[in-house]
Amino acid sequence: MQDVIVIGGGPSGLMAAAAAGAEGAGVLLIEKGNKLGKKLAISGGGRCNVTNNLEYDEIIRHIPGNGRFLYSPFSVFDNRDIIRFFEGLGVPLKEEDHGRMFPVSDQAMDVVNALTGELARLGVKVRFGARVAKLLMDGEQILGVRLEDGEEIRSKAVIVATGGKAVPQTGSTGDGYPWAERAGHTVTELYPTEVPLLSDEPFIRSRELQGLALRDTAVSVLNKKGKTLVTHRMDMLFTHFGLSGPAILRCSQFVVKERKKNGGNPVTMRIDALPDQNAEETFQQLVRTGKEEPKKAAKNLWKGLVPERWLLFLMDRADIDPAAPAGQVAHDKLRKLAQSFHSFEMTVNGTQPIEKAFVTGGGVSVKEIGPKTMASKKKEGLFFCGEVLDIHGYTGGYNITSALVTGRIAGMNAGKLATGKEE
Repeated sequence: MQDVIVIGGGPSGLMAAAAAGAEGAGVLLIEKGNKLGKKLAISGGGRCNVTNNLEYDEIIRHIPGNGRFLYSPFSVFDNRDIIRFFEGLGVPLKEEDHGRMFPVSDQAMDVVNALTGELARLGVKVRFGARVAKLLMDGEQILGVRLEDGEEIRSKAVIVATGGKAVPQTGSTGDGYPWAERAGHTVTELYPTEVPLLSDEPFIRSRELQGLALRDTAVSVLNKKGKTLVTHRMDMLFTHFGLSGPAILRCSQFVVKERKKNGGNPVTMRIDALPDQNAEETFQQLVRTGKEEPKKAAKNLWKGLVPERWLLFLMDRADIDPAAPAGQVAHDKLRKLAQSFHSFEMTVNGTQPIEKAFVTGGGVSVKEIGPKTMASKKKEGLFFCGEVLDIHGYTGGYNITSALVTGRIAGMNAGKLATGKEE
C-alpha cells in the first residue's frame, strides 16, 4: 500500500512527487517512458524557461485559458516560490526579456537533475516503463491504480499529472482524460494552442515568401465582421504551409476559436510591418524621400523600411516597378503601398494538428477542482495538476509556472491527506 501515487514524470508530476515526499508521505512515481522530465529537458530551446518573474496580474494575462483560476493557488505557492525552490536546490536562475527565468548555466538538464535529486533525497520510488490502464475507485474515493499488465497498486491518494496531447514525443498522449471522465469529471474540448497556422493563399502555395521573417510586427486576428479579436506584436515567419513564429503562435488559439464560431471557414489575419506609425505617415515619408532622391530606383530607396523580399512582394501588389525612379511613382500607388505595409490581409484556414502544438487547450474542467488543494470535487483522494487541466498560456514560462504551482499544491495536499495531517 502506497501513501501517494503520482502518474507522469513531467514538470507537474516531479513537483507533485517532491511536495508529497516533503510531507513525509511514501510516494511512488509511475512514468510510462524511460526518462523523467523529458518536456523540461527540451523546453526553452534546451535551456528550460522555468518560470516568469512578472507580477500575478501580468502572468495571468498571459494565461488566456482559465488563468484566473491560478489566483488562489498563487496564494499558497507562486512564481517567486518556484525561483526560491530551484535556487535552494543549487540551480541559480537569471532573468531575461519579458520576465523569463532561466538557469544561469543555460542547461535544462540542471533543472531536471535538481528535481530528480530531490526525489531521491526524499525517498520517492520511481517506476519506469509502467503504464497505468485505469484508476481504481469506488463510489466515494480513489483506491489506487491498475497497470496494463494487470498489477494493482493500492494507495490513499492518486495525482494525475499526465500532461496534454501536445508534444507527444515526450509522452503527452492524453492518457489522463478518459480516467478523469470515469471519475465523473468533465473534460472540455481539446484543441491546439501555440501552434503554426495553415494557409491556402497562392503566395503561400507557391512558396515565394518561404523563410521570410518579419521582426517586431503587429499581427491581428479578425472576426468575420472584420473586428480585431487580438493583436500580438512580436516576430513572425512565412513557411511553406502558412505562418509561424512567436506572434503567430500567440494568435493561433484565437484562430481556432473563431473557426469554431464561423463554422470552420477561413479566418483573416492582418499584418502591420511598421506598427510605430500609421499609413498616412508612411505615405508622406514615401512621397518626401521620393522627392529628395527622385532618380534613385524605388526598391533601393525604400528597402530600409521593411525586409527587401517583403518590399518587393508588396510593390508588385501595388503595381510599382522596383527599378522605376522613385520620383516618378504615382501617388495612388504609393498610398496603396503604404496601406499594405500597415494592413496586409491574408486568410488562414486552420492550424497544424494538436500533436504539432506546444500547448494543449481544453482539459479537465477547473470548476471541478479545489483551487487551494487541486483535489477532485468528485472523488476523495484524487488530485490533478499540470497540462491535463483546462489551463493554457502563451509560451514564455507561463505554462510551466502553472504546472509547477499546481503540482506543488496537489503534492502537498495529497501528502497531507495520506499522512493524516490535513486540516
